[in-house]
Amino acid sequence: MVHKLSAEFFGTFWLVFGGCGSAVLAASFPELGIGFAGVSLAFGLTVLTMAYAVGQISGGHFNPAVTLGLAAAGRIPWSDLPGYWAAQVTGGLVGAIMLYLIASGAPDWTAGGFASNGYGALSPGGYGLMSAFLIEVVLTAAFLIVILGATSARAPLGFAPLAIGLALTLIHLISIPVTNTSVNPARSTAVAFLAETGAVKQLWLFWVAPLLGAALGAVTWNALLSDRKLDTSGPQAATPRHPAE
Repeated sequence: MVHKLSAEFFGTFWLVFGGCGSAVLAASFPELGIGFAGVSLAFGLTVLTMAYAVGQISGGHFNPAVTLGLAAAGRIPWSDLPGYWAAQVTGGLVGAIMLYLIASGAPDWTAGGFASNGYGALSPGGYGLMSAFLIEVVLTAAFLIVILGATSARAPLGFAPLAIGLALTLIHLISIPVTNTSVNPARSTAVAFLAETGAVKQLWLFWVAPLLGAALGAVTWNALLSDRKLDTSGPQAATPRHPAE
C-alpha cells in the first residue's frame, strides 16, 4: 500500500503543480500567455503523463472523485478510499505550496485567485451557484464514464491515458469560464487555502458536486453501459485497473 499511496501523492502533486502552475505562471504572462486552451491542455497532460508513469502502481486516480467512482463501480475496494484520499489531498497541497513559493519570487506578485475554483464573484464568467453545481456534477460523471470505458476489459490496451487526458482537456475547455474547472476535490482544496479571494468558503461545492458526479457516473456505467461479466472477470477484478493497461 505504501507504493500505491506514494504514486497517488506524486501524481496529484504533478496535477496541481503542472495544471495550476500553467494558470498561475504562464496563462497571464503579458502577450505570450497560453490562455484557457493552454491551461486545459496542461491539465490533460499532467494526467496523461502520470498515468503512464505510475498508473501501473496505484491505478492512477489522482482525484478523490475518481477513487470514489471506481469504488462505486466495483473496480477497487471501499477500504482504499481513506488512504487514497489522504495521499491525494496531501500531494495536492504540497504541489500548491511549491507553486506558491516559486510564483512569489516575481516582483510585485500577489496570489489573487491562485487558480482556485469558485462561483458568483469567484467564477471567471460570473456564473452562479446552480450553474457551477450542475457543470461540476455533469462533467465529473462524464469523466468517470470515460475512465471506466477506457479501462474496461473490452478497451484497447495502452490507449486509456490518451482518452483520459484528452477528456480532462475537454472538460477544462468547457468549464474554465464557469468554475475555473475542478472535477477534483484535491485540486480545489490545494489552492483554495493559498488564494486571497475567500475561495475556502466555497470549497464545499467542489467536494460535494464532483463526488456526486462520480457516483452518478459509476451508477450510469454499471446500469447502462458495462458488460458486467467482462468487467468483473478481467485483470481489474484482482487489482485496480489502471489507465496504462
